[in-house]
Amino acid sequence: MPQPVSKLHAAATEHQPTDNDLLNTLSSEVQQRLFPHLELVAMPLGKVLYESGDVLRYVYFPTDSIVSLLYVMENGSSAEISVVGHDGLIGIALFMGGESTTSRALVQSAGYGYCLLGQRMKDEFNRHGELLTLMLRYSQALITQMAQTAVCNRHHSIEQQLCRWLLLSLDRLKDNHLVMTQELIANMLGVRREGVTEAAGHLHKQGVIDYSRGHITVTCRAKLEKLCCECYAVVKKETDRLLPSYRAASKP
Repeated sequence: MPQPVSKLHAAATEHQPTDNDLLNTLSSEVQQRLFPHLELVAMPLGKVLYESGDVLRYVYFPTDSIVSLLYVMENGSSAEISVVGHDGLIGIALFMGGESTTSRALVQSAGYGYCLLGQRMKDEFNRHGELLTLMLRYSQALITQMAQTAVCNRHHSIEQQLCRWLLLSLDRLKDNHLVMTQELIANMLGVRREGVTEAAGHLHKQGVIDYSRGHITVTCRAKLEKLCCECYAVVKKETDRLLPSYRAASKP
């Protein structure tokens, strides 16, 4: 049975539950019921929060970390189906009634978050109040992202997929800097590393990104959005519609 990642005692004052958009959206009444049971946890790069088939015991609310939901094939290959950051939570299967999921939750960008015992989440969800409505709207936004990712992976070039992935990641970071190797990006997109290398090189030549030893800096977001396919805009528009509090970043 999976356990929550290591709990933090230091630096707790630097992070607040309201750093997560969903928790921040809740009324003070709901916050008073949930916040005392939240625990700040570290989410180091590469940490697996749960594996495919695991029975979920906790939900996680990232604050400054990003978690990728990956579908893993029998041969070990994988592809990302969605990303979650301060805009959402990990573990929707727990309150949707399934209790387990076919995806793996992997920390893509290190940071922190809060974990909550699943039963606490379900108790609040079953009050049929604002949390239920918020979680259903968030689930619809997440499903939209998953569906658009599938379409993008099937019909668009690796460069367009990379642009979409970079934009989705940027919206969930505090700055325009990502720590991610080309090999890991290839695993996320479910493509060959050589394809990512070529696409990243092309973006670099156009002055969109700088890349060095696993560090990616987006130098011109406007160009990145222009080069991207429509998939990013579809996901962002639907997320903004369903979750008005979503804090889309305005990076350079």
